[in-house]
Amino acid sequence: NAFYGGQNVLFIWLRVKAIVNAHLLASASLDNNVCIWNVWSKGEKKACVFSGHNAAVKDLQWSPLGHFILSCGFDCSSRLADVEKGIETRVFKEEQPITVVKFHPDNPNLFLSGGSRGLLKLWDIRTGTTVHEYVRSLGCILDIEIMADGKQFISSSDESGSRISENSLIVWDISRQIPLSSQVYAEAYTCPCVRCHPSEPFFVAQSNGNYIAIFSTKHPFRLDKYKRFESHGVFGFPVKCEFSPDGRTLASGSSDGDIYFYDAKSSNVIRKIKAHDQPCIDVAFHPIMPNVIVSCSWSGDIVVFE
Repeated sequence: NAFYGGQNVLFIWLRVKAIVNAHLLASASLDNNVCIWNVWSKGEKKACVFSGHNAAVKDLQWSPLGHFILSCGFDCSSRLADVEKGIETRVFKEEQPITVVKFHPDNPNLFLSGGSRGLLKLWDIRTGTTVHEYVRSLGCILDIEIMADGKQFISSSDESGSRISENSLIVWDISRQIPLSSQVYAEAYTCPCVRCHPSEPFFVAQSNGNYIAIFSTKHPFRLDKYKRFESHGVFGFPVKCEFSPDGRTLASGSSDGDIYFYDAKSSNVIRKIKAHDQPCIDVAFHPIMPNVIVSCSWSGDIVVFE
């Protein structure tokens, strides 16, 4: 299946492992809209459109149970919408354009947000208020990833100059609001994407050095100096990567428009697929069907592969 999701689209599958027929895909783009797609529909694939944002939508997440979609954007707001009812239920306003949101894996009432001014906040959906703020002089937040235990999270920020090795990747204690380790990544590159392995004690960071770096999730979160995922290209594009649900494969977009599949254990390239003519900026495995993956391009095309 192939369809057009809007300019500079990003997306995420419905993450509901309890539902056998998870057929919904959510996408967000610079045209201010969040779209819900019925991927396998033989008729109209666009099931619902949320138009609450009045500026470009930068990120979105399904709630853990799949009933709601959380989006954020350059209008300085995060917005929660009920997918079944097709209505927006709550708005969370900030004083910065918001670039990334992430639900807490253990508590669906909490989510983290990060923005262009480097501010990180933990929100309570029930009250619409901030629970914690994580204060440090950071650049624009590029990505957030919460570790499997739900007690720590990793932030990636857009740093430059002498501060890049100090602040580009930081591991935080969620409840104590303190950084557990900075200077995790000493290379002079920013990382547009961070992902934890679903079962093993390591996480990866997509680097603008045209490789994916590997780090331990145990303190002091050391970089694996002997192994990395490198065959694809990034070249300044916000290229994302993702582990398969079983953790055996790591898929990455690439500036050449291909999807690269790596063996998560050996870091060797398994195969690559020509997906787009423009840079492939995001990929996502289906949460239930391991042979299905979706990708999107810089030009806004979405392609589903089986």
